[in-house]
Amino acid sequence: MNVARITPDWAAPLRVHALTTTRVGGESLGPYAGFNLGAHVGDDPAIVAANRQRLGQAPFRLPGAPLWLQQVHGTTVLAGENYREGVEADACVTRSPGQVCAVLTADCLPLLFCAEDASVVAAVHAGWRGLAAGIIEAAVAAMAIQPARLLAWLGPAIGPAAFEVGTDVREIFRRRDAMAEQAFVPHGQDKWLCDLYLLARQRLARLGVRRVSGGGWCTFSDARRFYSYRRDGITGRMASCIWLER
Repeated sequence: MNVARITPDWAAPLRVHALTTTRVGGESLGPYAGFNLGAHVGDDPAIVAANRQRLGQAPFRLPGAPLWLQQVHGTTVLAGENYREGVEADACVTRSPGQVCAVLTADCLPLLFCAEDASVVAAVHAGWRGLAAGIIEAAVAAMAIQPARLLAWLGPAIGPAAFEVGTDVREIFRRRDAMAEQAFVPHGQDKWLCDLYLLARQRLARLGVRRVSGGGWCTFSDARRFYSYRRDGITGRMASCIWLER
């Protein structure tokens, strides 16, 4: 079923609110058709602004404008209290009620975190480069809470049957963790199918984050609901958002 939002299936505290948008709805046209929230992909800025404005309305009802990041596939984690427009970061952490952490994706893996006592939340943008470089580890460290007290949710990303990579990508992960080999399946000469979800779960398990939900989508294969950069090249972006109730 096509729906405008996906709600995480996790046992988060009541004060924690989270969602991922889909491409359903919105005013964008052409290759961005639907609810594009990316202002950096070539879509009409006025239309993107209108789409973003809708985030404060049903069915989303965000309490304020998200802290939009300039994502660069790195490991910088922004403290929401230090936010400024245009800041380069690939994760956002906040302890301030009403402050919306957000990441934009169209195949990369969005991760949402919350503490079991609702003291802190985070949103993380994790493509393969960010995963390999340690964005998950950096975000968990920035939350400054024991990993065992965290909950994590894996949002829509390109699935393991669609994400083809070269031997170079496989070797980057294998050099850091021999267990990562489990996330790669041969797919032709010097090509591999990569499971981003499994790579993320391995990193989380090693950190001690045991309560992990979500995963199982494929943005590449579901064009009705999801944008996919790998599939379309020119395309929109979806937002994964999390905040603490005021």
